[in-house]
Amino acid sequence: MSPSPQTDRNTNNAQSSVENPHWRRNMYVCLSGSFTNVMAMTLLLPFLPIYVEQLGVKSQAAIVQWSGIAYGITFLGAGLLAPLWGKFADLYGRKLILVRACLAMAICMSLIGLSQNIWQLVALRLLAGLLGGYASGAVVLVASQTPRAHSAWALATLSTGVLAGTLLGPLVGGYLPGLIGIRNTFFLAGAVIFMAFLATCFLLHEDRSAVKQRRQTARAGAWSAIPDRRPVYAMLATVMMLMLANMSIEPIITVYVGKLVDEPSRVVSTAGLVMAASALGSILAARRLGRLADKVGSWKVIIICLAVAGVLLVPQAFVTNSMQLLVLRFLMGMALSGLLPAINATIRHNVPDASVGTILGYATSAQYAGQVLGPALGGFIGGHMGMRPVFLITAALMLVCAGCNWSVARRRA
Repeated sequence: MSPSPQTDRNTNNAQSSVENPHWRRNMYVCLSGSFTNVMAMTLLLPFLPIYVEQLGVKSQAAIVQWSGIAYGITFLGAGLLAPLWGKFADLYGRKLILVRACLAMAICMSLIGLSQNIWQLVALRLLAGLLGGYASGAVVLVASQTPRAHSAWALATLSTGVLAGTLLGPLVGGYLPGLIGIRNTFFLAGAVIFMAFLATCFLLHEDRSAVKQRRQTARAGAWSAIPDRRPVYAMLATVMMLMLANMSIEPIITVYVGKLVDEPSRVVSTAGLVMAASALGSILAARRLGRLADKVGSWKVIIICLAVAGVLLVPQAFVTNSMQLLVLRFLMGMALSGLLPAINATIRHNVPDASVGTILGYATSAQYAGQVLGPALGGFIGGHMGMRPVFLITAALMLVCAGCNWSVARRRA
């Protein structure tokens, strides 16, 4: 028996309800800022190898290697400092962290356009990860200010900005450099992020008195203020498993599609459609699953979505054409879209307000850990056992994770 919505919302007595009357406007400001920042981070994917070559890297192998380093190092930096920025958000205000992250991203993106060698590019990408983190900071602010009855819906709405930015970023990056040039693309991205910085400065509202009230509790330690840490540990493990499962599949999609498509010229475009189908399914279903989580309890949605995603992975191992895979990835995207908002809402419901930023920072680090481990796991299994076992082993991990969440929720209830 999983917890009822009321049980899911029961927290310790130290939990304070900090509902901002401007929470809906704040949510949409964070939505647009997250979309802008994520799109800017991903738009360089199509032309990153070309830019690396322009910076003096010559051999094909070196270009591929440096492109991977330059892209991935941003997420390494973001994962390392996410708990620290979350702690600062609890101590000094969530709006301040968003303003800092947005300004830092605008500067870093513009400076990337001025890079003269590969080391400068890598260093600036690392700096963007260390100083950025707007999307994760937005989750903290929205989670802490939104009324609990709407928290999962608000977080799901916020996630659509991240998903849309992830989906549209590479599309914009595929066309914009041909029109204005690669360096000007970075300058334009920096200018757009600066507009989001201005919107965050002047349109976002945070109650400063609530910041002062939080500070004393936050200084005492985030973990010590949580009487029952089992839900938090369960959510951190779940979010890492979610990203691990998702990223173990994504890197092999193109290779897998190559076995399903007869014409080699269609492999890349078909793989792009399959990846986009997953993101599109997530965008369409996220807000609906968020509303469902507010009605029936976020933990129930987590268990159901994990189980459905695990089941949908099994037939993906046995598809015979690309259309079947596209449909299944679309449905899986719908199932996965309910997980991150429900996980963040569950953390919000079980953590005192003064500790929300720190714990959600750890959740962000867990996401990045899954993003690092997932491709390594998928590549190892795919290289030694074949493509099909990647789907089946990932499905087993998702189902085991669903069972573990059901067990923890049942004991807690």
